[in-house]
Amino acid sequence: MAKVTPPSTTRPPTPRRSPWRWYGLGLVALVGFGTWQSWRWWSWAKAPMVVTDTAPLVQLAIEPGTSVDRIGQDLAAAGLIRSTTAWDVWSRAWSLRRDLAGDPGFYQAGTYALSPNQSLPDIARVLWDGEVEEIGFTIPEGWSIRQMADYFAAQGFFESEQFLAAAAQIPRDRFPWLPDNMPHLEGFLFPETYALGSGQITPALVIEMMLTQFETVALPLYQSQSSTLALTLKDWVTLASIVEKEAVLPEERARIAGVLDNRLRIGMNLQVDPTVEYGLGIQQTPDRPLTLTEVQTPSPYNTYVNPGLPPTPIASPSRASLEAVLNPEVNDYLYFVARYDGTHVFSQTLADHEAAQEAIHDARSSPP
Repeated sequence: MAKVTPPSTTRPPTPRRSPWRWYGLGLVALVGFGTWQSWRWWSWAKAPMVVTDTAPLVQLAIEPGTSVDRIGQDLAAAGLIRSTTAWDVWSRAWSLRRDLAGDPGFYQAGTYALSPNQSLPDIARVLWDGEVEEIGFTIPEGWSIRQMADYFAAQGFFESEQFLAAAAQIPRDRFPWLPDNMPHLEGFLFPETYALGSGQITPALVIEMMLTQFETVALPLYQSQSSTLALTLKDWVTLASIVEKEAVLPEERARIAGVLDNRLRIGMNLQVDPTVEYGLGIQQTPDRPLTLTEVQTPSPYNTYVNPGLPPTPIASPSRASLEAVLNPEVNDYLYFVARYDGTHVFSQTLADHEAAQEAIHDARSSPP
């Protein structure tokens, strides 16, 4: 019978674990924790400051040459971003990405309307693309350069004297069609509604926009009929500016243009009040009409004492007034006088004209 050997009760030795394994596991855990914390921080840093539809817009002005760091500080101070460090990291990464794509650039100067609802990347994109806040302005038909200057000053764009000085510079290199020997750009700054980036508003830029609009809208009208028109470009605009100041109702523009054309054809003085007002720098009202002394005051613009047209336009005419001068109504009228409702009484003779004046005066003087 064979002898059975009982099983051994001695355990095999346990293999020794390397401490580097624990170090590796710890390192992985540390890196994972750091990555998670970084992700949490970045998610926080780039998020909008607030999430509400009622957050007011914040104006931020960036001057030319402002550094990335300074822009970040201004954004943080305005309550638009959470971290200047995140702004710096994003800006450098975005700039590198654009460089590699062959589309380098930088944050653009200007005044921006930004919201705390916008994320850091959204704000960066707006500044990078130069989506500046636009400011609109409207120049009404019939305004003079002086009225424009006062308007721009009241809006806070620039001083009125700055605009007047710029309007005295004739940029014939850019607009060679401008007439020679003009002391200023009166009449050629086209009345219109314009929009500019708020960081771009300068007298020179405003004037360039208005001259470009004249070049686009008005100049082709003149050029299409210049071969048959007896008026020079300056005279055309000058006569249209007088029509603009005299006509209140659109349907009377061509008729008034016809009266003025009749006077010029027979060598009669134009005798229009707006030219006297322009020369004296005043504006009459129904309660304060021009006096005889003012009408007789010598001035290059006084068409009561001087024959022909004044030396320059007296306002910026509308397209309608410019067209009326090109196509005046054919009539026999030599006189017109304004009623106090915007209409005029037109007469062929001086006697009829004086009678109309007296009737209008009596009607205004009579109690209601």
